[in-house]
Amino acid sequence: MFLVLSAILMFFTLAALFGGKVTPIGNNALAMLVYALPGLLIGNALMLVYWLVRRRWQWALMPLFALLCSIPYIGTFYQPSIFSKTDDSKAGLIVATYNVAAFSNETSGFKSGDILAEMKKNSVDVLCLQEYRDRSGDRLNSDTYKDYFPYFMFGHDDMIIYSRYPISQSEAIDFGDTNNSAMWADINVNGHMIRVFNAHLETTGFNRTMRKVAKMELQGLTVKENAIIKAIYGNYTMGMIIRSRQCDKVAQQIEESQLPVILCGDFNDVPYSYTYNRMRGDLIDGFKECGKGFMSTYRGKKKFRIDYIFHDKLLKGVSYYKQELSYSDHNPVFMKIEL
Repeated sequence: MFLVLSAILMFFTLAALFGGKVTPIGNNALAMLVYALPGLLIGNALMLVYWLVRRRWQWALMPLFALLCSIPYIGTFYQPSIFSKTDDSKAGLIVATYNVAAFSNETSGFKSGDILAEMKKNSVDVLCLQEYRDRSGDRLNSDTYKDYFPYFMFGHDDMIIYSRYPISQSEAIDFGDTNNSAMWADINVNGHMIRVFNAHLETTGFNRTMRKVAKMELQGLTVKENAIIKAIYGNYTMGMIIRSRQCDKVAQQIEESQLPVILCGDFNDVPYSYTYNRMRGDLIDGFKECGKGFMSTYRGKKKFRIDYIFHDKLLKGVSYYKQELSYSDHNPVFMKIEL
């Protein structure tokens, strides 16, 4: 029984790793396996311990092989400190990305001001915000931010890039009939031209589904568990397909860029998914380069890393970290990049 279980775990682990490299369009089940990778790795680790205790070395090779193949995936959410070399004394461009959840639609402007204060503390040079709302009551947040970030460009609706360096041009990337979008801006950093992308991709729809279920139950309606599972699966698969089309559009523009690229944003997807691999392309994942410890950016019950900063191979990462803030359901991510 344990031998069969080991073989099944190894097979599905390898399939899940492969699933992150194929488009979810027409491959829903394979792409969904990526979300099971944490559980599959735990299962393989337990099987490895079991076979080692039993001294069945030949059977231990199956979970060991699966775990070794998963090392690139493990590195997307955990980086041992002993392998991370950072030198914060080095000069560099400090970039931050933050989904601010529309500042909770407040009208006082206090939350927006507090976030600006945190960006000042971290000496942020370029700030990419998603789910941004410019108006707070009778004031514009961009008016508050412009003393520290004199240059900024809007994308569609809830998208903005703030900069302490001049922005020569920008362009919004339209995703069609959706609340999500992306944009880029060309920034002149002391004579170094870079193109900064800011992206906010389609959500999973999980929270929306659970809110509908809760609302129906409050109305006295009974919702069967299999109906909930089908709804969640349907929203996840639909979200994957929509994100795949959105990230294909952003990735194409990154590939066509004649300038070194820095990519920031809320991708609403886990590491090693198709979205992650397609958006990263030939870019470097800043966390894998110079991050430390475990990394999750979503503050909800699902502790996942869904906010990222990637950069061109012509640039070099110095440090990468997140900050625990309570202003949104996300945490901001910071990276210092040596130009």
